[in-house]
Amino acid sequence: MKRINKRIFAAALLIAVAAGACKKSVLDETALARLSSDVNFKTKTGFDNAATALIFAARDEFNGEDLGRWYDMDLGTDLGTTGQEQTVNFRNYTTFLTPTASATSSYWNWAYTQMVLRANTIIEYASKPESAALFANEAEQNAYIAEARFFRAYTYNTLAELYGGVPIVDRTYQSPKTDFTRSTREQTYDFARQDAEFASQWLPATVANDKQGHIVKGAADHLLTEIYINLKQYDKAIASASAVINSGLYRLMTTRFGVNAAQPGDVYSDLFLEGNQNRSTGNQESIYVWQFENLITGGGGSTGRNNLIRGWTPALWNLLAPDSKSGMAITDSLGRGVAYSRPTTWYLFDLFRDDWNNDIRNSKYNIRRTFYYNNTGTTYFGKQVEKRTTQEDTMRNVYPYLRKVEGKPWNGDATSGGTGKDFVVYRLAETYLLRAEAYLGKGDLANAAADINAVRARSNAKPVDASAVNIDYILDERARELITEERRRLTLSRLGKLVERVGKYQTRADVKATIKSYHELYPIPQSAIDANFGAKLEQNPGY
Repeated sequence: MKRINKRIFAAALLIAVAAGACKKSVLDETALARLSSDVNFKTKTGFDNAATALIFAARDEFNGEDLGRWYDMDLGTDLGTTGQEQTVNFRNYTTFLTPTASATSSYWNWAYTQMVLRANTIIEYASKPESAALFANEAEQNAYIAEARFFRAYTYNTLAELYGGVPIVDRTYQSPKTDFTRSTREQTYDFARQDAEFASQWLPATVANDKQGHIVKGAADHLLTEIYINLKQYDKAIASASAVINSGLYRLMTTRFGVNAAQPGDVYSDLFLEGNQNRSTGNQESIYVWQFENLITGGGGSTGRNNLIRGWTPALWNLLAPDSKSGMAITDSLGRGVAYSRPTTWYLFDLFRDDWNNDIRNSKYNIRRTFYYNNTGTTYFGKQVEKRTTQEDTMRNVYPYLRKVEGKPWNGDATSGGTGKDFVVYRLAETYLLRAEAYLGKGDLANAAADINAVRARSNAKPVDASAVNIDYILDERARELITEERRRLTLSRLGKLVERVGKYQTRADVKATIKSYHELYPIPQSAIDANFGAKLEQNPGY
């Protein structure tokens, strides 16, 4: 009887559950929380969060890949070559730079899946009529749009310099689109121009210290200068550069300043000491700065570091003293370099030859050329490292390096190969050199020389005569002033000078022997061509 009652109860329970399941209300789901663009952009805080995400994506150009994307802008150019024999990047242009190479798709994917997507999302939602109520006035609303349009302009200018003409995506898509076509290079530059002009009109002149890293009008005008040059609109380029130079907000730093102003050094080295990058520190030369924080709560993880000291400095820890013992210990000041990218021989020994002892950019505070054994385990402790002649030593273990990449060890660990030092993307010295380029484009050599000499005077370098100014001289001066800061490949590619200058100044013979005329541009990634099956995405010639 007990077994029968149990069966009856179980059956009744099953029927009850089934009956309940048939009621529609039981199947209904109510999301307790939901994150989407429609929800996020209902508050001003949502726009703030989206702006931060876009700024983060912009910084990802630099450190989104470990010794990848950003470093490829110097490797295999006139300024950068690898010190590691095992590093293949741009050692052989023909076999390395192909449509299927990960390096080829790196910038493309960063641009379209991070920068353009996030910028377009902000622009669309901030432009909606119902969003106006979230902002104090039209100026505030347009400032949010302007920052997003600055980043979109920056991205498309980058794409055009690297790939030539690319598809222009100016909206978000809610369903797959497989029929993109390429605009011309000039059309891509012009699209960037329109965004940058809007940004210049609506961005604030300055931001509060707690908003460091956000974009200001000076950054938009600096970017506009380069875009106008790319479009050969030299009068507009001169005007936009002059808007920055004459704004009263920026100046070339000509006297010692910042954290170590009372210590031995010079004003150029002050620009790159950790803690001196932002305007809040007294640096009036910085225009746009990427912010890094050393493992702060809520951000900054292991991929959020500045890794220039790792990639650009020699593998000193691998250097043996003459007694065959380890000669160098890893220290906070030297870090742990791996010689992934090192200056070319031309940069280190020829570029400053005519002004070797005067130009402070070549001083011991800016290029470390002398080393001393610091490992107490060798009898050579404290002695100067002697001249080396083997390729392993001179290319990888102990070459002169740029001290501007130095900084405090990430999380106090010198072996990490990183620092938390902020990185200056735009500074006024480059604005002067861009304006010099625009003056040269107009044939105004006197004013071009004047702008170059403003930069050279700060470094105590001999002035250049107007008759000696040409595009190669400007490129040489950019190298002296901006190495590790500018994206050298883009500068050379936009000017059509990459192949020529690699042939003249690259250190490695295998690089010089394999670069061809078509390598002025990257190939279009094959992955993008394959995914765009609704229309033909044309490949660049030669690939």
